[in-house]
Formats: sequence, structure tokens, C-alpha cells
Amino acid sequence: MGKLELIQTLTGHTGRVWSAAWHPTGKMFASCGEDKTIRVWTETDTDRWVTQTVLTDGHTRTIRDVAWSYCGHYLASASFDTTVAVWDKKSGEFECNATLEGHDNEVKSVTWSRSGSLLATCSRDKSVWIWEIHHAPDQEDEYECVAVLNGHTQDVKKVCWQPREDVLASASYDNTIRMYRQDVADGEWEMLEPLESHTSTVWSIAFDATGKRLASCSEDKTVKVWQQYGPDNTVGIVCPERGTVWKCVCTLAGYHTRSVYDIDWCKQTGLLATACGDDMVRIFREARDSDPNEPTFELVVTVPAHSQDANKVAWHPTVPGVLLTASDDSEIKVWKYVDEE
Repeated sequence: MGKLELIQTLTGHTGRVWSAAWHPTGKMFASCGEDKTIRVWTETDTDRWVTQTVLTDGHTRTIRDVAWSYCGHYLASASFDTTVAVWDKKSGEFECNATLEGHDNEVKSVTWSRSGSLLATCSRDKSVWIWEIHHAPDQEDEYECVAVLNGHTQDVKKVCWQPREDVLASASYDNTIRMYRQDVADGEWEMLEPLESHTSTVWSIAFDATGKRLASCSEDKTVKVWQQYGPDNTVGIVCPERGTVWKCVCTLAGYHTRSVYDIDWCKQTGLLATACGDDMVRIFREARDSDPNEPTFELVVTVPAHSQDANKVAWHPTVPGVLLTASDDSEIKVWKYVDEE
């Protein structure tokens, strides 16, 4: 078993804090929420987190999500005002140097590909958009929409890039997860078979460090772990020609008492963290004697993290065990997981 130790409670937002995202260095993070602002936080010499800057002029409605590019030079924000803003620090200060328009309704999530050349967004308009970034020396970057993917039949809640290749996953109100990849022959983006097992809205998804597993969380109060199988798999799972399939290999049920709104998979430790509508944050660990094809996970921490719905969990990118949480209670908290075994 283990425990979560509270390091610091951060205030400054008014209203719900919807999301928070670590800078890839772990030296700063960004948060956003109902107050239409983005706060960028940095760590002091005394290991305390303070607001470095507040970005107020990018959006006119709630900001639902923020994401840093892997190079760390760009911050994207997704808003209910139907736009995505891209911020950079080329001038020394954060400036909104691109506003991406096209969605017909609230934008719910934004994510950068590992390569840095692609950005994905999703919306209440049921679509997933993929944008290609064209960097030009001494000029403004250009963002071109290269695909509009309409595989979902309802509001799309989350998009997430696979960490090792440019494969995209999306989660939706239609109870499914979709995967997308670019066809090598014609360069067109194609939709793969949907991942179906949840019985209600899939709120969030997260890949593990290998990209071969995906965790999902849902309104149905469960967490599911999906595994990718290729044509060379040893368990007899049939795959399409040159393709792979994803199978649900584990369902974590009976642990959450309300909707599970977010999930994150720690790339260093393999710990799974969840944010729940019962105000709790939970951490799961794969059992040591787990079968890779039928894995078992054990609950190692349950903590009443917030006084209202927990909306976000985000593991630190470089320091194992450090976790951000954000909530409807306007607070962001920084925690440290300690293994007590």
C-alpha cells in the first residue's frame, strides 16, 4: 500500500479548475478553468509553487483544457468559445500567436503529438480535428487543418496521442473510444474499429509509457485497461492485415462511487491515478504477479482530495510520484505518492 502526502494547495482561480498540465521539464505547469484564464505556475528555490503569470486575453468563455508541446515552447488551450489558442514565449512573455477556428461548438480537449508537428482537438460538435504545424524561421507558425474525423456520434470529451508514434485516441459521450492513424499510401487519416466496453460516457483516456496499453475512465464508474495486439501475438487474437487490434484486458469496478472524470498513467512508475465525482483521488498499481494478457490492478490509495468534484490528475513528467489534482472547488493540489511497502 501507499499514501498521498499533500505538498501544497494552490489558489487563484475562481470557479471550477478544469485542467492542469505539466511543462515537459516539470519546472512549471499551466492550469485553466471556468474563470476564462490560464495560470502558469513555477517552482521557487524553496520548493513552493507560485503564479508566474496569468493569461487573460485568449478566450471569451470557460477554458476546458491546456497542453504543452513536447519541446516546451508552445502552450495550447481549448475553450467553450469554440476556439483553440496557441501561446508561445518567443518574445520573452507568453503571447497568443495563433487562434484555431473551425469547430462548431465547445472545444473539450487539445493534445500535441510527440513529433511536435501535429495538434489534435475535439469538440461537442462530435468531431476530432488534426492540425499540421508549419514552422517558419522568423515568421509566424501556420496551422493547417489536415483532417476532420467524424467517427463519434456524440460529444467528444478527450483526445490523446500515443507516446511513441502519431496514433491518436479519442473518448466520447457515445460510450466509445476511437483510434486514428495516417495511411502510409495516401496520407489520409483513417479511423480504426471503435473500442467498445463502457456502458456510459468515456470521460478520459491515457496511454502508458510503451503506448501498448490504454486506460479509460467513465460515467459508468469503471476504469478499463486496453491492450494492443499485433499480428505476431502469441495468444491467438486475430488481427487485420498489417494492422493491430485493441482488447479490453481488465475492468476496475466497485472502487468509484460516482463518475470517473480523469485518469493518468505515470510514465515512470506505472501507477494509475483517477479523479472522481465523489471528490476522491485514487491510485492503482498493477499486481506483481499480474498476467500481461489478463492484468490485475490493486487499489493502493484513496484520498478525499477535494471538497467538490475532482476533475484532473496529472503525474509529474520527470519526478516519480508527484501528482497534480484540480477540482470544482477552485483549488489545485500538489501531492507526493509514498510507497509504504
